[in-house]
Amino acid sequence: MKLRMLKKSIIVFSLLCVNNLFADTAYKVAKGDTLYSISKKYEITVAELRAANNLSENDVIKIGQTLTIPSADISTAVALSSTTAAKVSDKNLKTVSYTVAKGDTLYGIARKNGMTVADLIALNKLDSNDVIKVGQKLKIYKKESVASSEVASKTNTTKTETTISESTTNLSKIPDTRSYGEVITADSKTTWPVKNPVITKINGKVSGVQLSAQPNETVTCVREGTVMYVGVYRGFGQVLFVQSKTGLIYAYTGMGDVKVRKSDYVVLGTELGTVGIDPITNKPQLTFMVFQNGQPIDPVKAPRS
Repeated sequence: MKLRMLKKSIIVFSLLCVNNLFADTAYKVAKGDTLYSISKKYEITVAELRAANNLSENDVIKIGQTLTIPSADISTAVALSSTTAAKVSDKNLKTVSYTVAKGDTLYGIARKNGMTVADLIALNKLDSNDVIKVGQKLKIYKKESVASSEVASKTNTTKTETTISESTTNLSKIPDTRSYGEVITADSKTTWPVKNPVITKINGKVSGVQLSAQPNETVTCVREGTVMYVGVYRGFGQVLFVQSKTGLIYAYTGMGDVKVRKSDYVVLGTELGTVGIDPITNKPQLTFMVFQNGQPIDPVKAPRS
């Protein structure tokens, strides 16, 4: 009986730890902090940190200020890294007007209403760097027309007061939220970031493919474009986003060394870096995703050039 109770306690404790890793966090700014240093510590992008706190590029944070550290969502990171305004996906959903209240952010409004940040930006023809103002009218999807809105608004809403500590330095070591599907066979003419990979489909919130690779294998660009982001992202290790001229964003995640920098223009075949060790599986592999208007599309069908 005691052993069974101990096992239950361990399971409950583990679930609490997992929930905290995916929960929003309230963080008090300390001396020497910058948006960059905080985002790096929590392994998210500066753009996400700004969006979650309605900060412009010119806003300066102050000691003692409380910031919301959003839960990591690579789709949101991609949408906010894009320089091309996203188009509204054809969801045939009804919209209603929403008046921005004090304390509102694009991030918060989207989550309360079962939307993605990309959808909210697209629906209102906003720039990803726009700061909303109290009293501003925004369009949101009508809740009853979004089947999952109630669930979405209740997910990941916990906030915990914390300060940067050793407990936040290994955020990449989190449970694997990827749902693996079948191994697929692509056309032999299809270009991949690594040579002759075993291609495993990834389903669910994280949608793309997992590519097997050799240790330290070279990763090459499959579509020319501009490097929009390079950095460690929670649960994905070192990541690299490349935006094509048509607005598609190609996400290379699980990188080791990276040989390009933000704002670099890369072409087909450019050496982006090397394959790293996946932070969850501990294997040399690459998770490859492609996004259109903030939504993942099938990497097998995504254009190459």
